[in-house]
Amino acid sequence: MKSAPAFEESLERLEELVLELERGELPLEEGLAAFEEGVRLAKQCQKRLDSAEKRIDKLLGDSAEESAS
Repeated sequence: MKSAPAFEESLERLEELVLELERGELPLEEGLAAFEEGVRLAKQCQKRLDSAEKRIDKLLGDSAEESAS
């Protein structure tokens, strides 16, 4: 089973896709495929950011509880 690429790899690929789409030189089908891949990568990146934020919140919450006791 292939593991998901690292956040940084996904973000780099997403940035490449955005540049390709912004140039406006892709044929329709390639542009749609690039857009679909970009949407998928954006969702993956957002999910990882949300997960990281929850971990940070938990760590800060745990730290605050330790300080209070």
